[in-house]
Parts: sequence; structure tokens; C-alpha cells
Amino acid sequence: MKNSRAKWSSTAKNMNVTKIIPVSLGRRSYDVTVGLDLLDDVGSRLAALRPERFSNVGIVTDSHVGPLYAAALLASVRKAGLAATVVEFPAGEQNKNLTTYASLAERLLALRPAIDRRSLLMGLGGGVVGDMAGFLAATLLRGIDFVNVPTTLLADVDASTGGKTGVDSQAGKNLIGAFHQPRAVLVDATLLKSLPTEQLVSGLGECVKHAIIRDQAALDFLEQHASALLSADGATLAEVIARNVAIKAAIVSADERESGTRALLNFGHTIGHAVETAGGYGAVSHGQAVALGMVAACRIALRRGLITAEHEARVTRTLALLHLPTRWADLPALPSQAKDAATLKGIMLHDKKALAGVVRFVLPVGLGDAALFADVNTEEVDAALAVLQG
Repeated sequence: MKNSRAKWSSTAKNMNVTKIIPVSLGRRSYDVTVGLDLLDDVGSRLAALRPERFSNVGIVTDSHVGPLYAAALLASVRKAGLAATVVEFPAGEQNKNLTTYASLAERLLALRPAIDRRSLLMGLGGGVVGDMAGFLAATLLRGIDFVNVPTTLLADVDASTGGKTGVDSQAGKNLIGAFHQPRAVLVDATLLKSLPTEQLVSGLGECVKHAIIRDQAALDFLEQHASALLSADGATLAEVIARNVAIKAAIVSADERESGTRALLNFGHTIGHAVETAGGYGAVSHGQAVALGMVAACRIALRRGLITAEHEARVTRTLALLHLPTRWADLPALPSQAKDAATLKGIMLHDKKALAGVVRFVLPVGLGDAALFADVNTEEVDAALAVLQG
């Protein structure tokens, strides 16, 4: 895969190895830098992004991440001679909505003339923060520059790269948004040390997804290093992050706006997003929902002869090894409506990935490859959901 090999450079600061993964999109190209102890260097990296200085830096974060890392990031940015301001909003998927967006937009616009078209927004946080900050950058003053500093594994390996931004609506997840590529993504795996175990596990769900659709060797790595990953070993996490970013970068570089290959990144999301929506945002993590979606999609693939029973069993075994759910029983607190087949199918029909009333599914073809199918019927969906009953 083009661009799947990362460039390596050694950091003079601590002699750790930093991986730089390019996302090749012509004039919108940028690098994803993955390493350890990068937060203190963010300011100097920002200053090097373009010859002329940014007029101001707005740091968007949430009430969980802000108290942990905003001061250090602010100090790094100011040390580089850049003016900066922090704006914070309440943490949680339930706050990724137009109400929060409007509040943040007004607060940032109130900073004018400090905030103008030469300003830069930074997202410091997980996927919710990155989506929100990116959407603000895409729309404020008709578009300003954006840099992502993700702080969760899920954001590190998926949400921070690719330019998808937006907010949720009552009709579904991420239905309001825009494509807006960042100028850079800076991933400091050291920050994952403060991540709650359930959020770390959620991110591992996306790692399994990438491995199944693109790289069986990555699946081997996850199985072999499950213990180190679950204990948040920095070097192991940095390696997994870099492998996953390389997979996503290659796909995004080939299909920026999801007109073809990029749709494969939705493996597990058709049912997964429906579970998230039906359960109410926050009732189940994204990684947990996608894990259930992958199990269900694998059953459809098995019925179609695209994978073997051994493949299906391996996917389930790997998810369980990483403490991810494979049956409804693994999530006893999940609301009953999130497990109701009729409710889930209704939500799927209104998902943004559905076209002309047809639900599309990404299905694995062996392990390490996948394809998009628009002919999955109701019987197949019912059989897939039945697998989750155990």
C-alpha cells in the first residue's frame, strides 16, 4: 500500500524513535507524528508549519482533558512565541452537538481581532474534541487551519486523521459536519497513561477493525501484545498507533471523501452506530459498539462464504482477548432498545452511509481484506443480530 511505510527519525530530546506517517493529498497533504513525550515540543512544531506566524492559536479541549494537559500545551505554544487561548466545553459524546458548537463558536469569535483567518485551532482531547475543533475550524470565518493533538487511543488511530469533522444530531451520529483536513496531527502515546482502561479498550476496537480490513499481520501483533497494550505500555502503544495510522493514511490518501475505498473504514460501523444511537450517546463506547458490529458483520460474511468459521472465531477470540464485547451479555447495562432488532434496523436505514434506502455493509473477505456490499437483505441482518444473543 502506498504511504503505509512510515519515515523514521530519532528524537534528540530523549532518544526515543518517532514515526512520521504522511497523508498524501496534494496541497492538503500533512504528516502524522507518533512518538513519546511530544507535548512539550508542540509549540516549536507549530511554528515550523509555515514561514509566517499564525496570528493566534485557539486550543479547544474538554473538561476531562483540559485540567490534565491544557496548561502544558499552552506553555509549549507560548514558549514558541505564539499567542494562545484555551476554550473548554463539558466532556462527553452527549455534548457533541450544535448547541455546544454554537457556544464555542461565539466564544472564539468574541476574541476577534485576535482570532482571524490566519489563526489556528488545535483540538486537545479525544474524538469528540477533535470532531468539534475540526468542525469549528472548517466553518469559522469560512475555514481556518487546524492541528489535532489527540489524547485517546481511539482518536490516535482513527478520528484524528482523515479530515472528518462534525457533530451528532437527534437523528444520528455525525450527521452534521464537513471534510476539513488538519495541517498536522501530533500523537503523544505517553498521554495514554492517564486514560481510563475502558477508553483504552475502546480504541483497541478500531485497531482490530483496521487489521481485519487491511493487515492480518497487525492482527497478529494485537494478539501477541495484548497484555502490554492493556497495561498501557508506551512503546507498544506507539507501535500499534503508527501501524494503524499508516493503514488509515493509505486509505485516505487514495479516497479523501469516501467515494470508494475509504468506505471500508466503516467495517463494524453500520450496526455499531445504530447501537450507539439507540442506546443514547454515552451508554456504550464507540469501540464496544464497533466490536459488536464487527461480530455481526462477520456472521454475514460467513453465511456468504467470504470468510471461514475459523476466521470468524479468530475475530471473536481477539476481541475478547482485548476485553471487547462479542455478545449483548458482555454489556449488561446496555438499554434494551439498543439490542432490539427492529429499532436497530430502523436506525440503519437513516444512517448517512445508506443510499436510496439501501443499507450498505462492509464485510471481510478473508482476514486482511474487505469489500462493500449494497445487497445485504433483512434475513442476513436478522441472523447477524441473532449472533449477539449468544
